[in-house]
Amino acid sequence: MKRQFVSQLQPRDEVDEIYRVLDKQLRPNRQGNLYLLLQLSDRTGVVTGMRWNADQRLYESIPKGGYVRIFGVAQLFNGGIQLIVNDVEPTKEANVNAEDFDAIDQRRIDTLWGYLTEMMATVTEPSLKKLADAFLGDANIKEKLAAAPAGVKTHHAFPGGLLQHMYDLMSLVQVVAPRYPQVDRELLLVGAMLHDIGKIEELGFEGELTYTDPGQLVGHLVQGVQILQKLLDTVAAQGHEIPKELLWRLQHMIVSHHGSLEHGSPRVPMTLEAVLLHQLDDLDAKMNATTELIRSDMNSESRWTNYNPTLGRKLYKPSLKK
Repeated sequence: MKRQFVSQLQPRDEVDEIYRVLDKQLRPNRQGNLYLLLQLSDRTGVVTGMRWNADQRLYESIPKGGYVRIFGVAQLFNGGIQLIVNDVEPTKEANVNAEDFDAIDQRRIDTLWGYLTEMMATVTEPSLKKLADAFLGDANIKEKLAAAPAGVKTHHAFPGGLLQHMYDLMSLVQVVAPRYPQVDRELLLVGAMLHDIGKIEELGFEGELTYTDPGQLVGHLVQGVQILQKLLDTVAAQGHEIPKELLWRLQHMIVSHHGSLEHGSPRVPMTLEAVLLHQLDDLDAKMNATTELIRSDMNSESRWTNYNPTLGRKLYKPSLKK
């Protein structure tokens, strides 16, 4: 039987398929009756499943991060698909086709890494070049970037999404920086490469997309500065010392790129490069989020998406170029 991938589900489809459980929650409804809220996935996407009349026993039988067989019906809800689950059965990993859940396109990852290498080859300032070489030569960073998302929900929330965001942002730097010759293009380019690197430690992405404990307690801005220090240690072991002012400016771009104190930055951008990095980062994140929101809206009867509380607006669907 042909697999019912998440991205192919349509309203009123009867579902009998195996999915991975990214999250599970047992909640009471307004009448106090318990229901089960599931986040289910395969390599094509994530879908919410609702199981009414649930209990603690059923909740505990479902393996978070594991696999379940879902029996139910797909329905349209708020412009997207959700599953009404009639029955759910835990499934052993031995019965699962791993290719149905491996969302990493290794060819795309290799291509993006090649683009990063090409852009870093344009860096000529000795300290920045040493730092870029240390980054590109770090096998742990490369391995984690192949799987890491840039976020758990709307911001490049897919395996390799962080690498994609990094490439997109660096490409924007290449286009925009020449318009502002007062900006240090090479410093900005390296800052774009490093700005979100802490997310490889902040986010958990083996099975489910979530936050790690240190990610919750420390956050990727601080973790990014810590990774930068490890790279500096690598450079120092090669006999090269990074000038202190250059280091401060790199650190500042990492800790200020959210742009404001209320958005989590301990410092607001205070250098030309930090100001531009924040604006370009925000641009890329918002364009990705709005594009995916339009693409995922399945209400074909309306030219508008439903109101999105995160963005604070509806979106005009015909504005997405086919």
